[in-house]
Formats: sequence, C-alpha cells, structure tokens
Amino acid sequence: MSLYQSVRAVANARGGETEWIDWRATAEAAKQARDQGMLTLDDAERRAYATDVRDARSRLRTVGGLEFDIPQTIEVQNRHHWIDANIKTFERMLDPIDIATLIDDTNALNGPSGYATRMVNTGSMAAALAFLSGNVLGQYDPQLLSQTTDTIETNENNHELYFVHPNIVDVAAELDVEYPRFRRWIAFHEVAHAAEFGAAPWLRTHIEDRIESGLEALTGGRLDRSAFSDVDIVMTAVEGYAELLMDRAFDEEYADLRAKLDARRGGGGPVAQLFRRLLGLGVKERQYERGAQFFETIADQRGVKAAATVWEDPRYLPDESELDNPQYWIDRVNP
Repeated sequence: MSLYQSVRAVANARGGETEWIDWRATAEAAKQARDQGMLTLDDAERRAYATDVRDARSRLRTVGGLEFDIPQTIEVQNRHHWIDANIKTFERMLDPIDIATLIDDTNALNGPSGYATRMVNTGSMAAALAFLSGNVLGQYDPQLLSQTTDTIETNENNHELYFVHPNIVDVAAELDVEYPRFRRWIAFHEVAHAAEFGAAPWLRTHIEDRIESGLEALTGGRLDRSAFSDVDIVMTAVEGYAELLMDRAFDEEYADLRAKLDARRGGGGPVAQLFRRLLGLGVKERQYERGAQFFETIADQRGVKAAATVWEDPRYLPDESELDNPQYWIDRVNP
C-alpha cells in the first residue's frame, strides 16, 4: 500500500475528449491506497463457502417461499479483486452521463480545466472505492445497465455474487464472533438478494428504467427527483426484505451478530464517519432500518411468505407512505 503511488496515479489521470474519469488511473490509485488483504484459501475453506451458499439457497427457498437460483459466478475475492469488479460496474453506470452537456461546456474536458476536472473526479472515485473495499463484506451484483438483452431469467451468468474474504475475517475478529458463523450469516444476506431478483424477473428492468430516466435528465441538465425517489423506495424494499429473510431463515443463533453488525454500521472513527456521509452510507443504513421495519411488521402479522408478495408485481411495491405505515400496504395488497 502506497499513498504516494496512489496520489501519483491520480495526478497522471488521462482520458479522451469525452471521458470525465480515467478508470485505469482510478483502479490503480484505489489499489495503492488499500492493502489487498490475504486470500489463501485451502480446499476445506472453499467448500465451506460453497456449502454456506447452497444451504442459504435451500433455507431461503423454504422460509421465504421463493423460487430462484444462485448465480453461476460466485467469487471469493480480496479487496483488489473487488475494486476491479466494481470499476466495471461504476464505469457502466456513469459513462452515459455526458459531463460536457451537463455543465453546458463542450470544451470542459479539454485543456487545463478539463485535466483538473478529470483529476478531481478520478481522485474522488478512487478514494470512494478504496474506502468501500475495506468495508464491504459481500455483494450481490445484478449487473444493472449491462449491455445485453438477456435477463436473469434467460442468462444465469448475468448476475454475480462476491465475498470479500479479508474483510469477513477481519470484521469477525473485530466483533469478537466466530468466523465460520459470521461468514455463513453474510452468505445468507447476499443470497437473499439473489432470491429477490430471481423471484422478481421484472425487478432489474424496473430499477434500470428509473436509473436511466434519472441519468437522461441529468445529461439534459435537469433533475428528475421522482426517478431517484423511486430508486430509493425500491432499494429500501430490497435491503429491508434481505434483512428480514436472512434473520428468519438463518439456521443458527444470530441475535449477537445482528446487534454487533448494526452497531458497526453506525460506528467508526471521524474519518470513517466523514466518508460514510460523503458516500451516502447513512442513506443506505436508513434503507436497511426502514425496509426491515416494514417487512418485519408484515411478517409478524401475515407471515414471512406473505412479505414476498411485494416481488410478485411492480404494483405491489410500497410507496413512501406505506414504508412508514405498513398497515396501509397490508390493507391495499391483502397478502
């Protein structure tokens, strides 16, 4: 890890006339700023990850009453592997934004000012990825906005599942919990996301449509608040349902894991707290809490399988008022 090399990579950021981030420099800078972590897995450890995922699939199918399958691509990664995977994701999602049009300056990325803009954007993205790579435990990637006409229904390779092994090991030690049990609990959470997208083939397209609408508005110099509000509602449902399902389906005691992980989400030193604010992680924590409370209320009243009704049709997604008053949703949908 070398902060000097990280800064140097940002300072050397280059790009074409329409590129507002140098993604190669972003990847290099993020990796230089974050130790990759140990990834020495023997056969028994690899089998343990595979067993956790298979068991999670079986339990989530039974408890949630959902039909889905897990991705064919399941990777146990170090932090640098995670950075590489997410560079592709961010590039795919951000490239549609024409920064020159957005700020009404066709020469914005040319000359000294363009170089400065690109360097700042590259440095900001590298810092974000470096921070996140040291905190992410697992990730389900539905490959939003990927350049393909296939859906999860017809292309099993069109979604991926990652586990950042060094972070799982470190956080288990930090929280003073048994590593195998913690690893298994994280597997249940990420497979729960696969369950949502697998059970709702429309979900990926629905999110993509709203993201694209918001990005098109930005490129045209407008802010489509409704599009981003819709994305926030859907992601609140996605995160909240995963929280419900991982807890209800987990086949071991989890109360201590839940309490300690929730405390960690809101903890950290001043630098970590600053990054959380800048990256909007407080919003994500609010999504966890708000969504989990919504689905817990439904599950307590109508059962866990009734909560899965939300994935049957886009019309059954909650609106803003229903997220804060689950009874409104129950009365409307009658699961």
